[in-house]
Amino acid sequence: MTIFQTKPFDGQKPGTSGLRKKTPVFMQPNYLENFVQSTFDAIGGVSGKVLVLGGDGRYFGQEAAQVILKMAAANGASRVIVGQGAWLSTPAASHLIRLRGTFGGIILSASHNPGGPEEDFGVKYNMANGGPAPEAVTEAIYARTKEIGQYRKLEAADVDLSVPGEADLGGMVVEVVDPVAAYADLMETLFDFPALKALFAGGFRMRMDSMCAITGPYAVEIFERRLGAAPGTVTHAVPLPDFGGMHPDPNPTWAHELMAEMMSAEGPDFGAASDGDGDRNMIVGRGIYVSPSDSLAVIAANAHLAPGYKAGLKGVARSMPTSAAADRVAAALGIESYETPTGWKFFGNLLDAGRATVCGEESFGTGSDHVREKDGLWAVLMWLNIIAARGEGVAEIMSGHFARFGRNYYSRHDYEALPTDLANAMLDDLRGRLGGLKGTQTQGLTVESADEFSYLDPVDGSVSAHQGFRILFAGGSRAVLRLSGTGTEGATLRVYYERYVPGPDGLGEDPQAALAPIIAAAEEIVGIRSRTGREGPNVIT
Repeated sequence: MTIFQTKPFDGQKPGTSGLRKKTPVFMQPNYLENFVQSTFDAIGGVSGKVLVLGGDGRYFGQEAAQVILKMAAANGASRVIVGQGAWLSTPAASHLIRLRGTFGGIILSASHNPGGPEEDFGVKYNMANGGPAPEAVTEAIYARTKEIGQYRKLEAADVDLSVPGEADLGGMVVEVVDPVAAYADLMETLFDFPALKALFAGGFRMRMDSMCAITGPYAVEIFERRLGAAPGTVTHAVPLPDFGGMHPDPNPTWAHELMAEMMSAEGPDFGAASDGDGDRNMIVGRGIYVSPSDSLAVIAANAHLAPGYKAGLKGVARSMPTSAAADRVAAALGIESYETPTGWKFFGNLLDAGRATVCGEESFGTGSDHVREKDGLWAVLMWLNIIAARGEGVAEIMSGHFARFGRNYYSRHDYEALPTDLANAMLDDLRGRLGGLKGTQTQGLTVESADEFSYLDPVDGSVSAHQGFRILFAGGSRAVLRLSGTGTEGATLRVYYERYVPGPDGLGEDPQAALAPIIAAAEEIVGIRSRTGREGPNVIT
């Protein structure tokens, strides 16, 4: 028996990176099966196709992998390439899809969200280019979830995923591969590993916090084994189903152990952290934190120092809420810059068309055209390559960058788990007032324009509307508001503040102090705290 009757579940609408829900929701009978079958149906079936499968090691991942293997077999797939232990970082999965030329892949992750029996789980489909499914596909998946009446699943014993090799599952080949090797080999082609070995051999000290998540084995292999960093350079290196109780989100709030070490007088030269599935990163120097927006700008300005990018960049792309710092670099380099909606899938067309080489998001995501996902360890290696090539520390690199390009003071304030109705009503009210905000004066600032961001894809002409609210002030400052699509309960309101200072004066202020007028102006216009009853944001980055 391979055909099972079922009924639709409400709310199986993929967000910016797949479907994310609380783990008990996914563990309901037929819930995972419905979504996976809907995915297979929406992409035209998988009969005769080859897929990649893996995830970040979170709770329920191995059980979900077995379900998906049996469903792929029952749907006629010819082969599934799965990471040993059902492990694959998201960038490694993207690389494997591209390297092996597969039809696509399924990634089991809720990214930077906590894991465990009562925490979060997620499933997303990546296309043949290695990137997340575009909106047309995710909408087709959602439409199918609302009408599904049956799914296919082989009744068979579980496959041993603990050792590399091949096994037969109902005529389908299950190929278990080392999850790390191919990705680590790719990094060696992009960066100057001999120079990085020399850097560590010369006494350079680094701390890499993998937050008990998937990048631990990758980081140990690359930094400690291939580059010769001291044993113990990678902390929290063993992936755990509940991430050791940690919140695997690489920002100053959740990576507080790393921040405390890096801000001490005895801290290492360089620090970094990555998230649950390995696609995000945080960069820290001794005594200095680098915002994701500034990190993207520095990478764009210095990528040519890495062997894989010595020919220069074709273009730079950033999500709309990300600061315009990278735009200033692009203008100086004479290359194109692109502003897209939030969600890595929007970079895919630009990368595939050869219009952009480096992309980034303020939400700690940075990457390039080597894969079609953001890539945490790639960003860390790029920073190490820049440090080695320039012979400068993080603080020197940042001060030199600001002196050349000016500084975009920037911060994101997150209001988490708001009642969805309240958050929507607040933004609906703002939407109704956008047209009358121009010329408004508050906190010494004048509103130059206000709109709801809409994106016209320059490659395929598709339009993505309702992508966030922008309040632009005279002089280059702005406030951006949008609801996040990566949470699993309630609504997360993200508010982004930005102020540009050309220099040479005013480049060394505390970001929150520099942004205080913009923060106060946005509160007067929108009324976030008064309407939510919150004293302030849950997280500031």
